[in-house]
Amino acid sequence: MKKLFIGIAVFSGLTFAGCNDSFLEKTPVTDLTEENAFSSYDNFKNFMWPCYEMFVNTTIRTSTRSNGWGTGGQYDGDVDAGYLNKRSPSGFNQFAYQTKGSTASGNGWDFSSYIRRINIMLSHLGESDMTEAEKEHWQAVGYFFHSFWYMELIDRFGDVPWVNKVLTEESPEIYGERMPRTEVADSVLTRLQWAETHIGDFESQDGSNTINRDCVRAALSRFTLREGTWRKYHGLEGSDKYLEECVRVSELLMADYPTLYTGTDGQPGAGYGEMWTTEDLGTVPGIILYKAYVKDINPIQGGCYLEHTSSQDVEMNQNTVDLYLMKNGKPIHNEASGYYGDKTMYNTFRDRDPRMYHTIMPPYKVEANGANKPAENPNATWGYTSDPADREYIDLMGANYSSSNPGVGMKRLPAQNWSASLVPQIPNLGTGAFVTCRSGYYVWKLYCCWEENFNNGTLNVADKPIFKIEEVLLNYAEAKAELGLFTQDVADKTINKLRDRAGVARMNVGEINDSFDPDRPYYYPEGNTAGVQVPALLWEVRRERIVELMGEGFGFYDVRRWRMAPWFLNRAAKGIWVTKDFALANNMTLYNPETGVSDGQSGSMTEGYLYLFNDPVVEGKGWLDKYYLYQVPTDEILLNPNLTQNPGW
Repeated sequence: MKKLFIGIAVFSGLTFAGCNDSFLEKTPVTDLTEENAFSSYDNFKNFMWPCYEMFVNTTIRTSTRSNGWGTGGQYDGDVDAGYLNKRSPSGFNQFAYQTKGSTASGNGWDFSSYIRRINIMLSHLGESDMTEAEKEHWQAVGYFFHSFWYMELIDRFGDVPWVNKVLTEESPEIYGERMPRTEVADSVLTRLQWAETHIGDFESQDGSNTINRDCVRAALSRFTLREGTWRKYHGLEGSDKYLEECVRVSELLMADYPTLYTGTDGQPGAGYGEMWTTEDLGTVPGIILYKAYVKDINPIQGGCYLEHTSSQDVEMNQNTVDLYLMKNGKPIHNEASGYYGDKTMYNTFRDRDPRMYHTIMPPYKVEANGANKPAENPNATWGYTSDPADREYIDLMGANYSSSNPGVGMKRLPAQNWSASLVPQIPNLGTGAFVTCRSGYYVWKLYCCWEENFNNGTLNVADKPIFKIEEVLLNYAEAKAELGLFTQDVADKTINKLRDRAGVARMNVGEINDSFDPDRPYYYPEGNTAGVQVPALLWEVRRERIVELMGEGFGFYDVRRWRMAPWFLNRAAKGIWVTKDFALANNMTLYNPETGVSDGQSGSMTEGYLYLFNDPVVEGKGWLDKYYLYQVPTDEILLNPNLTQNPGW
């Protein structure tokens, strides 16, 4: 039986709603009021259920929910980081091209929706009928959610007001100043550490898959890495304290979750891919907390359906494809990599990290109703071409014989759309038909062949992870690297576990030197526009994080805390390498590296990378340092003149 949580709790007689200071003035239609409703354990549990909606709130870039049937949520964080891009010819990066405009309201500046609810609950603990252990449990749960939302506020705005009590219209804090980031972060750290040692084991009352000690530790691991590296690369004191805390708490989780999910479908890297396409994550090792989806009860994640349609507008560019290692563990331009080059898409994919295959749809070509049908299923609606190369990745991923939807297995080829119509080839260039993209690198992280789609995304029931041990392994590895303590033993306990599961050669720390990756990137300390090359070993740790968490929304958090945003964003996003005739036949052009723009219909180039967008630097644009922090909404400053604005805004 699938375990449920988020959005299915029923309030009996009492609902606290609204986002302003006067909502408590309204008397409920029942006899329950704020004064008498907070007495029993179940009162507190029911009141706190709406806080679980944080995990699908798309303000947080790692949200597990697509924004309606659009592509918001988890992909947007990686789009803004430049890892991914939007398919539309006008879908250029808002930060690279400086189209991120001024914000009057919103922008994530929210201290009411969740913070107020949590503070109301905390204010009533003392008067309840619960035992001391139960009171401490709900205080810890409250601290978890308060901290989880503040993690986002700090990341966006830096200095923010600290709201830890219920405010009224008369509260002087309404017109308070922003508290320094370091003080707010220290308060969040203190609260999470308190919650870690005081949260109770009340699964029998709360239900499984709810906030527990492991969730608190996972939040601590994420927050301390994020804050520690932000402080290190943005000139704030106290980075080591946070990095050391990340090591401590991550080690505890690593001991409790020693096993990675290896999958069931037999594909290369199946455990990696199936983490996002599995019906019940409650049975999957390494899952700490997840969002459950159940047909007719909680079916609101239509990601699989979306990626079978013409509405999926997220794709990968060549710059990001080039970050993926070869299966032998070498960067593509390492002299020992064996890289086949990128002059055909088949070559680009050959012998690459299998995590790439579960993120971008591999290339193939078949004939609809062709005579050369698969021997295993002569009733298939397609046949192989006469060129053996066209079936290389069909054989690798497993053939999809189904003429209806759902099919069998997770990610199978050839692909099909929501109505089970065949996608005869990848790359499938375009901007409007189903399963198309402009770059050639179609993102299909949530796509699977077993979920029902049939023009109804509410039939998608694959669960989505919120906290999982894979992220914790990467947090630990990076914290160790930042502290100068990354050894072969650390690699074996973290990155090499991920590589073993993916089918990539293990990291050998001793061979990673300045020449290991000729394309090693730069970070940009404040005031340094030339950049400083990232240390070789640290870059390989970061690369592993980028690849393992690709498409999960961590990108914009990461490139900003690393001060690497210019390296990722100040480059033209390009597509696959093609001939000019192929580009023109698909109503596209080639990218001209000499001019930084399209070569045009009548240009002299005969082959090259597909043109997606102009080079932002050539356009006189590019990343601005003000983007490291979000703008405080101007309406908030008008309402409270004591608020200050972030630099550059």
